[in-house]
Amino acid sequence: MGRSLELSRRCAVSVTQQQVLDCLAKVMSPRGTALTNANVLSAITVTDGKVFFSINVDAAEARAWESVRAQAENAVRAIPGVSVAMIALTAERKAGGAAPAPRPAGGVPPASAHRHPHPPGGQSPMARQAEIPGISAVIAVASGKGGVGKSTTALNLALGLRDLGLRVGLLDADIYGPSVPRLTGIREKPQLNDDKKMVPLQRFGLSIMSIGFLVEEDTAMIWRGPMVMSAITQMLRDVAWGTLDVLVVDMPPGTGDAQLTLAQNVPLKGAVIISTPQDLSLIDARRGLAMFKKVNVPVLGIVENMSYFQCPHCGTRSDIFGHGGARHEAEKLGVPFLGEIPLHIAIRTASDAGNPVVESEPDGPHAAIYRAIGGKVREQLQGVIAAA
Repeated sequence: MGRSLELSRRCAVSVTQQQVLDCLAKVMSPRGTALTNANVLSAITVTDGKVFFSINVDAAEARAWESVRAQAENAVRAIPGVSVAMIALTAERKAGGAAPAPRPAGGVPPASAHRHPHPPGGQSPMARQAEIPGISAVIAVASGKGGVGKSTTALNLALGLRDLGLRVGLLDADIYGPSVPRLTGIREKPQLNDDKKMVPLQRFGLSIMSIGFLVEEDTAMIWRGPMVMSAITQMLRDVAWGTLDVLVVDMPPGTGDAQLTLAQNVPLKGAVIISTPQDLSLIDARRGLAMFKKVNVPVLGIVENMSYFQCPHCGTRSDIFGHGGARHEAEKLGVPFLGEIPLHIAIRTASDAGNPVVESEPDGPHAAIYRAIGGKVREQLQGVIAAA
């Protein structure tokens, strides 16, 4: 009770942009200049105790600025009333690739001179991977393109795994279009624990976190790649996930920064690719599959969503997008085919109502399909989960 009241008081404190600026004025750049005078700050957004901004520097100086970014983030988090601080380092290479400025006599060397030596033979980006304490397996649910029902599938897959007796979390990493708040009906904001970590919201027996819990539904997320990467890293590392068998990560569509950030941050135990049967979707799904293989992430299989339409009145089946394309693609590429999910109004209405079909119709045919897919995923993770 005491902790809850303390969190409520902390969140009730109004944070202003001037408070953030005053705090950043005490953080020094690599050249010893106050951050507010270094001409590197983007516009600062402060909403309901959540602070977002980026530090924009030349790519040649990025390594020297990373510790500054961390200091700034810690300083902002310490402001009373701040619940979330997401600060990204945006590094751009200037046109022409000019050489670093010479060191003035008796002056401070340029930030680009503060470089750490590269390890012998170079270091793979995957060397930054680290397990998330308490989580046995992290899996990604991905698609090469949008509009294939990835988020609905990710949520119902998580519920299917829950029904198989696993402790499951769901991370909505689709920064630009977070769907999980609508799909789950969650309107609350996450609180902080005593360690200033966000506490995931609980619904349907799942631990759930989404960027959509931190911003309003109609807010346009106009973020550059580094900001996206910073947000995903924080939702992985700065959330009190507790003990989970599986963390299901609903990825944004495509093969960009978000996917690479996840693969480089945590040793993913696998990826589930969502596609519709049509050729256009399969082409993009193939790209997504190739990307995960390139970064050594096992592909757990392909799901064919919107596989067919069965009229709820007459029972006639129509293959609106064709049929069987994902199964054939899985066979051709040598990866498991996990199952077919129909295009059905019950799945759509349950999702729109924030009460997913595995939860709202647990004994129905659609819930059985998601549980069967979950069973195939669990089989491939069995060694990892059992060893935890």
